[in-house]
Amino acid sequence: MRIRRAWSFVAATVLGNAVFIHAARAQDIPSVALPEVDVVSPTPIPGASGIDRNKVPGFISTVTGQQFEDKKSPAVTDALTDHVPAAIGINVDGTDLSPDFFYRGFDASRISGTAQGLAIYQNGVRVNEAFGDSVNLDLILPIAINRADVYTNNPIFGLNALGGALNFTMKNGFTYQGGEASLMGGSYGRVYGTLQYGKQYGDYSVYFATDALRDDGYRPFGAQNLQRAYVDIGYRTQDSEVHAIGAFSRTWLGVQGVTPQVLVNQQYNSVFTTPQTTNNQSGLAQITGRFDLTPSWTLASNFYFRQFDQYHIDGNDADIADCGDQGGTPGNACLPTTGFAGANPNDYQFTNHGQPIPYLGDSFPYGTTAFTATHTSTFGTQEQLTDKEKILGHDNYFVVGGSVDQSYTHFSSTTTLGVLDPNFQNLYLGFPGSEAILQTQGNVGFAPVWVHAQATYFGVFALDTLNITNEFAVTAGARYNVANIGLSDASGEQPDNNTNNSYSRINPVIGFTYTPSPALTFYGGYSEANRAPTPLESQCSNPSLPCVLETALVSDPPLQQVVSHTWEGGARGTLVIPNGYGTLIYNAGVFHIVSTNDIVNEASQISGQGFFTNVPETLRQGAELGLQYNYGPLNFYANYAHVDATYQFSATFSSPNNPSADANGNIFVKPGDRIPGIPSNLAKLGVTYAVTPQLKVTAETVLVGSQYYVGDDANQQQKLPAYYYVNLRSTYQVNENVQIFGLINNVTNNHYATFGTFYGTDTTGGNVNQTLFNNNPANGGAGNARAITVAQPISLYAGVKVTF
Repeated sequence: MRIRRAWSFVAATVLGNAVFIHAARAQDIPSVALPEVDVVSPTPIPGASGIDRNKVPGFISTVTGQQFEDKKSPAVTDALTDHVPAAIGINVDGTDLSPDFFYRGFDASRISGTAQGLAIYQNGVRVNEAFGDSVNLDLILPIAINRADVYTNNPIFGLNALGGALNFTMKNGFTYQGGEASLMGGSYGRVYGTLQYGKQYGDYSVYFATDALRDDGYRPFGAQNLQRAYVDIGYRTQDSEVHAIGAFSRTWLGVQGVTPQVLVNQQYNSVFTTPQTTNNQSGLAQITGRFDLTPSWTLASNFYFRQFDQYHIDGNDADIADCGDQGGTPGNACLPTTGFAGANPNDYQFTNHGQPIPYLGDSFPYGTTAFTATHTSTFGTQEQLTDKEKILGHDNYFVVGGSVDQSYTHFSSTTTLGVLDPNFQNLYLGFPGSEAILQTQGNVGFAPVWVHAQATYFGVFALDTLNITNEFAVTAGARYNVANIGLSDASGEQPDNNTNNSYSRINPVIGFTYTPSPALTFYGGYSEANRAPTPLESQCSNPSLPCVLETALVSDPPLQQVVSHTWEGGARGTLVIPNGYGTLIYNAGVFHIVSTNDIVNEASQISGQGFFTNVPETLRQGAELGLQYNYGPLNFYANYAHVDATYQFSATFSSPNNPSADANGNIFVKPGDRIPGIPSNLAKLGVTYAVTPQLKVTAETVLVGSQYYVGDDANQQQKLPAYYYVNLRSTYQVNENVQIFGLINNVTNNHYATFGTFYGTDTTGGNVNQTLFNNNPANGGAGNARAITVAQPISLYAGVKVTF
């Protein structure tokens, strides 16, 4: 079946692009100077020689530094959402600084338990965190970005490039000169300031950028703060260039999580359980270099050290039962054994330093607070040789290189017992067991964890692009990845956590481009990429021993690595409209990506816990279109993508909170069921008009299609509705050095949900916090299992930018 789908895809691609070719040749294109050739790097190594983007056999989206700056936003995902057709930033748990970033249905998320599918680089440094492949986009400084390129069909970007790769190229004193400072304030107490300065001194350069944010948040307990800085000192001669780079970021995120729909119905910005906070901190020291060895050979080098620290606090409700009700000692507190029959009932008994914790009754509103700390040190190097010498008179681009990345992680987690007040805050009030570090006698579900993890990633690659003719080019290459992952118990109490796993794979890429006219490039290609299970996933894959994700690990069966198989094709070009009526830049493509052994997270019967597992096959296919029109004072863009993300197997999934689940908490997935949490349709429109040389106004809208609630893998529940938002922005240049600006986000004050999942409505087993509103008819939603993340209402901001 997969081969038939692939050939159908290729046939459709060839037919569709034949129409493009005919249209381009039929057009009488005038002799007008086109924009300069856009050169991109097909690898993440900074300073490496680039290639004409029209020779790259894949869909490429580029967001410029100016587009990041125009957004006036502290979050990098805002500009990416607008200008990359198949990309969307989805606010999953309440923070707009670091939402999940989806591209073609693959996710890059800072949330453990997410199926990570994108490789993210900042100036050649892979920023997927080693412990869980998570991505903290809140640590990247938007004003310091020179450009961001989203690549597909390219395994050269290494592990995790299942759906593609996102490469941030940062500014330096050779690419940016001058200085500017800005200050903005507005709704919900937001104050945001930025500063950047760059200068070239002969062969030397310096660049510095920093920003800081304070925001009270649009929901209670949602305050966000950050401080980020980036510095680059460069030196270059006619045949070499070297940069010393330093970066530091610190963010404090109030991440309130989802809220039950019944509470949102009462108050739009309601919060369920607190505290929910994440503190991130990272530091980077990096040296990059480019050296022209001969007129055609270039060496590019990158050495770096990166430190990442994260502290996460997660307050939740607690499922706690009387041990006597399930065959244990009466009067002691136990984890409910639903779905775990056959074990010793006392294995589920909670203990505090070995002593049983008393059960305080069915009416006691138990809560838990989980604390995690992750400290990761990573160092690595990438080396690359590029040759642009012709072969038998034909232009040729050849690149060969390798990388080594070594990381060491210290991870700890504990969960403490508390009581939920009427506002669902978890407090410690001195009751028996208050502040106790939860541990079950059999280490089922809850156990303190202290582990060391080590990950070593090796990669070697080669890529060649040969111009068969001036119009037709062929690209072929491959990358060999090796991942060695080890985990060791630091507590002395869980020796089963001492494991070592190794994964390796060769991933090929092949493709072509055909440029029959300056207005059209036709491309097509096939590639493969892989992702190795992370230490977190590898040690949380046993349904019988689920984990409090981000807080616990157990010894489990090893997972298999994920492999994606990508077919894609399309066309791109720049049309010069006769008689001086502007230019139209277009990019259109289709894609078909089959992933085998995809890693997904399933919910456990234990509330708030889950486990990872491989599934046989998933499919993500669709189309994307990007248009940009420029004419005098008018700039217009339109982007659209359709993403059909489906399961391609039959299986039983655990989803105990799903209203459609059977008595055992299971749902049944069949081929063609859509993967939850991925919108099928995305559309973005934007227009900027210069009313006068000093005054510019911009209107932008994003439309996001409906999606299934996470946990509804069998597609039996009503979808999360489609939504849209409209943003307005205006700038006025007072004089050469001073600009004032204003923004209105969500100008229509549209109330909508960006993310949805389910929570348990069972009011037995001590789950009293749900009883507080589920059994109250006044709430009008008894038994409603839906929980959502609501979007920020209308927000107004104003500021000033000074250039010097």
